[in-house]
Amino acid sequence: MEEKKVYILLSDTGTLFTRLIKLYTKKPYNHASIAFDPNLIEVYSFGRKHPFNPFKAGFVKEDLHGKFFKQARCSIYCCTISDVELEKMNHYINRIAAHAEIYRYNLIGLFALALNKPIKRKNAFFCSQFVATVLLKSNTIKFDKPISLITPHDLQESPRFELTYQGRLADFHTETDLWGLSPTTIMH
Repeated sequence: MEEKKVYILLSDTGTLFTRLIKLYTKKPYNHASIAFDPNLIEVYSFGRKHPFNPFKAGFVKEDLHGKFFKQARCSIYCCTISDVELEKMNHYINRIAAHAEIYRYNLIGLFALALNKPIKRKNAFFCSQFVATVLLKSNTIKFDKPISLITPHDLQESPRFELTYQGRLADFHTETDLWGLSPTTIMH
């Protein structure tokens, strides 16, 4: 039986907005996404709906080959999951995708995070809050703090996840596309 895995992509795209976040967090990555395949074909998050417009944001299926991620640095983590966990994750994401128009980016929650004040908002997520919610709803990971205070750094600290790649996202895609390698064989 084939092992099921989930992948967490942490990235830094270098935009003005992400540089401002990094000034506050002092951490290398400021964006989190989730994927279910080793080549990161289908990657989901809450972020910009149009790459160069930070004000139009919400649930997105990210295009990692597009200009927005062209210069991004990243770390990719994976963890083995059960069929039940995978089914719960897919169900949750599919439900959001089917009703994407009612979901929005949780900018207020991002400011509350900066103040270390948990805030619950209906149908609103920032990127790491979304990824953490998917992991929590599937019973994959329990967190020691409110979901609305989870950062990309918190996700990488989970003992269930293992680092499989670190470097430029463009290099990851070039190497996996050219050689058919899985991310676990490429470690920079």
